[in-house]
Amino acid sequence: MSSAPAAETLTPSAEPAVSPEAAPVAAATPSPVQASRALLKRLQEQFEVFRECRPLAIGIDKQLLAKMPDLEKKVLRLTLRHHTNSVRYLKSVEKGTHRFDLEGNQSDALTDEHRQHAADTLKERFKKDAERRRSQQAAEREAEAEKRRTEKLQELAAKFSHR
Repeated sequence: MSSAPAAETLTPSAEPAVSPEAAPVAAATPSPVQASRALLKRLQEQFEVFRECRPLAIGIDKQLLAKMPDLEKKVLRLTLRHHTNSVRYLKSVEKGTHRFDLEGNQSDALTDEHRQHAADTLKERFKKDAERRRSQQAAEREAEAEKRRTEKLQELAAKFSHR
């Protein structure tokens, strides 16, 4: 009987790891992805270059941090990565001639290398999407064929089991 209390102390506690005082803070803290989406929405509301998905000037992160010092660098990097990897942005870079600063002024010219990278990224993404769709359709066709075979076998089994 004396081992029972010792066993209880060795088992993990059923209490939450977050203290009750910290629970509202932990629940209110958005995930990095949620914070990134919220920041992108905020940037689109404040800056035309984000709203219109124009090619961004090199160093736009420094411009943003200067205008909005409250930004977390990690969330900003994630936001810029999501924005610049979007299909709309890549198409804008592919067809664009210049980059733009936060005020919407032309900045550097887009290089052929950057336009080609955007085109290659889009091509690869569309290729992967098409492959994924083809494999999904093949799996659906195979599942349907298997279903038909099973139904046919059940019909035959029912037909010959009555004899």
